[in-house]
Amino acid sequence: MQGRYMKSKMIKPRIYTISFANVYPCYLAKAEKKGRTKKEVDEIIRWLTGYSQKDLEAQLKKQTDCETFIAKSPQLNPLRTLIKGVICGVRLENIKDPIMQEIRYLDKLIDELAKGKTIEKILRK
Repeated sequence: MQGRYMKSKMIKPRIYTISFANVYPCYLAKAEKKGRTKKEVDEIIRWLTGYSQKDLEAQLKKQTDCETFIAKSPQLNPLRTLIKGVICGVRLENIKDPIMQEIRYLDKLIDELAKGKTIEKILRK
């Protein structure tokens, strides 16, 4: 479900209101459990969003929520549309909400990292 309706008002998906700093350790844990590194996770996030390492760390420190983190991304990578597949039971290409689609792109990239894909393939080089 990409949102629920309640008396004509759209309720934001919960992930939108969660601090990216709370999601980030989950990405790290998933990657590190499979022998991947923080450096690789950060590289993926920077590739997708256009944040510099310094700006990424500032967003984490500010406890920016996930919706704002994505919406204020300096430069979403144009190659991100090459990311295909299913995440959380939903085909990426079919997600209508642009913010949710960007969040799921990131989820998919971290999954690919944890599954052993090379950084070059993950970053669609």
